[in-house]
Amino acid sequence: MTAPVTVGRLFDSLRERLGLELLSNDAGLTREIVSPEASSPGLVLAGYVERFVPNRVQVLGETEISYLASRERDLRHQVVSAFFSFAVPVVFVTKGQELPSGLLEAANRAGVAILRSPLKTNEFYRRLKPWLEDEFAPQTTLHGSLADVFGVGLLFIGKSGIGKSECVLDLVERGHRLVADDVVMVKRRGNDVLIARGHEMQRHYMEVRGIGLIDVPAIFGVRSVRQQKRIEVVVQLEEWSHDVVVDRTGLEYETTTILDVELPKIRVPLNPGKNITVLAEVIALNLLLRYSGINAAELFNERLMARMNAANAPAKAPGARAGRTSVRNYLIEDDE
Repeated sequence: MTAPVTVGRLFDSLRERLGLELLSNDAGLTREIVSPEASSPGLVLAGYVERFVPNRVQVLGETEISYLASRERDLRHQVVSAFFSFAVPVVFVTKGQELPSGLLEAANRAGVAILRSPLKTNEFYRRLKPWLEDEFAPQTTLHGSLADVFGVGLLFIGKSGIGKSECVLDLVERGHRLVADDVVMVKRRGNDVLIARGHEMQRHYMEVRGIGLIDVPAIFGVRSVRQQKRIEVVVQLEEWSHDVVVDRTGLEYETTTILDVELPKIRVPLNPGKNITVLAEVIALNLLLRYSGINAAELFNERLMARMNAANAPAKAPGARAGRTSVRNYLIEDDE
């Protein structure tokens, strides 16, 4: 379970990046931030509160501060008191502006922290929002090993002892990079991007059965690892069995879902003599080809269908099926 996002945590994380200065007392630093959104109070300062969302981080820019400063003292105190009557998590003041009288006192009475930044409001939002989005991004932890192979993130999964770590170690020895082993921490960015990294305590250490823990960058150099990588293909390692049906054509894609993101999944049955490292490289290169619009299975199927249609055109019965089954039939006949 992840720790709650508090104002104090935000302050410590972004103090230098945003140039933050705590103006109020520190009582408000314990408040919890429950929304990844940041907004300005807008019309709330004019008395319209029906559409106000108080649980967001509130930002007072030059417009809001100048408006409050222009109000008469009694009216300003009334507006500020009404504003802090809501459960506001924290208030930021941008452009290093001086606070109108009564604002700091009302914040301290309500237990809300006021943080000031010298940044312009637009730049402040630009730096703040990525941190909030990352903190509130959906996340999960997976058992597997993640490697960067030719720039493609391959997540190897399978039962314990199947050889995930050994496969990734072999890939590292061939010049590819380790991202995480055993514990893979995944976050969703946007709607369809999964970014993964290793656990902070275990990052870039690998457990190899029979050897124990090894420090990958110490052995193979700093270029053998990277901090995080997007997951693009899930490779499931399985024990070989004659009863297991595996895809031989590449025309039908199996997928799996992680954090509501659908990813291609490739099953690789293991038997003695199979070079899983080379297969992993081919999986990555094949995906890169598909990104460029080249699908070997589709091209082969089209060539085979064109040859079959040319040879059987006069005798072809109406309604005869043609299509993706041709390659499978071709492979079955080849086996026989």
